[in-house]
Amino acid sequence: MIIINFKNYVSGKKVLILSRKIEKYLSKSIICVPNSDISSISEKTKLEIYAQHVDFQEEGKSTGYDIPEDLKNSGAKGSLLNHSEHQVSLKVIEKTLSRCSGKLKIIVCAKNLSEVKNILKMKFKPWAIAFEEPKLISSGKSITKYDSKKVLEFSNLLKSTKIIPICGAGISSVEDILESERLGCNGVLISSVIAKNKNPEILLRKIKSIIV
Repeated sequence: MIIINFKNYVSGKKVLILSRKIEKYLSKSIICVPNSDISSISEKTKLEIYAQHVDFQEEGKSTGYDIPEDLKNSGAKGSLLNHSEHQVSLKVIEKTLSRCSGKLKIIVCAKNLSEVKNILKMKFKPWAIAFEEPKLISSGKSITKYDSKKVLEFSNLLKSTKIIPICGAGISSVEDILESERLGCNGVLISSVIAKNKNPEILLRKIKSIIV
């Protein structure tokens, strides 16, 4: 599973241009576009669109919040939550998982194994957990190489659950993706190596070549 987080590296027409490049090579990938672009990209591509963040607030008096109903109606199938660049408390994670139950698939990002263990104790479970070492994000230094023991421990924690183990932080090559599989993960969360790349097609082609 390939999940590509656009962050705010691209905006306006560039979001659609990048989305179409991804669709050409990785039609079954998930893309996390800026929330303001969800409706447009979901209408113009067949990719599975996820939000970059979702809030637990209710419909009605909740000015400025991205609530599950609005994101779903805009075309989002799921959302990231607790990314290292948009962290929330464990209490907020739990409330948000409850609010999104039956509405959106949630990928909760976790910065360490302690956080993973706390998420696993929650009544409402995420669809997936993305284990990311914050200091490696956008560094080009892959978590699969620099923290491989923790990645393996992470995937083992999820073995007895239905939650999908994903790893991220510094994933920048086909080799990193293959190594993530060997360490027990079922997907990777990628960002800057594609979203900031002037010629992302080169890597997208390489990734396509290893996707069964």
